[in-house]
Amino acid sequence: MLKEQPSESALVVEGGALRGVFSTGLLDAFLEARFNPFDLFIGVSSGASNLAAYLGGMIGRNRSIYMDYSLRPEFISFPKFLRGGHLLDLDWLWDITIREIRLDLATIYSRAKPFVVVLTDAQTGDAHYKLTGAHDLEHVLKASSAMPLLYRAYPEVDGRPMTDGGVADSIPVGEAIRRGARRIMVIRSRRRDYMKRHGLSERVMRWHVRHYPFLRQAMAKRVERYNEAVALIRRPPEGVSIIEICPPASFRVSRLSQDRMILQEGYEQGRALAAEAIARWNTL
Repeated sequence: MLKEQPSESALVVEGGALRGVFSTGLLDAFLEARFNPFDLFIGVSSGASNLAAYLGGMIGRNRSIYMDYSLRPEFISFPKFLRGGHLLDLDWLWDITIREIRLDLATIYSRAKPFVVVLTDAQTGDAHYKLTGAHDLEHVLKASSAMPLLYRAYPEVDGRPMTDGGVADSIPVGEAIRRGARRIMVIRSRRRDYMKRHGLSERVMRWHVRHYPFLRQAMAKRVERYNEAVALIRRPPEGVSIIEICPPASFRVSRLSQDRMILQEGYEQGRALAAEAIARWNTL
């Protein structure tokens, strides 16, 4: 396990299930440009999985997940969900991708730079910022993507039941600042004008986790925390500079998109913004 040192620069990647196709396109283009000036990496849910492929130097690996594996009926199945199974079968997805396109764990950790994955503790509702290693990354990535209701289990990490990191901290820019980062790039999965609002899906999820009262409270505060993180990005504290990279206004990918053409479009939109993102970073 790495011993953390204060980090000057950080890359933070938001999750969002299939919306993460945008960040994997951007990160693939970063790899092609050999752009990786960061000291610290923090990811949430699908954003963390995209970071893992980036750190492993695996151009196109996660594009295959979005464009192939995620579209197979074994992964998203409403009939299976209605029978009491997972809507998003992370067990199947992790098993098959580990067999067929496994992450290059040795390369991910060869640079000895901290890679933190955000989880939510199901019993306390608190964010858990897990410093990962080659021995536990794959399991931690699955736990960070385990959205309540859509995935019905709570994977244990460090002896605690965990769920999707986005419940407690969807955009962990505050954590990057806390760890010492003063130059930060945040890759979003929502358009710049998006503000989170309470909706039916959030109420259904709060009902689903009613046996975890503190997790339910965390879900009730999710909208406020999300919008506070966006405000922090736009108005960082003195001495901190933040670049925010968002999908364009024409971005059409949703959390559960199953249209290959729309997913490919979202991937290309990420790739198209890479040169601008690199230029902005170099002048920060």
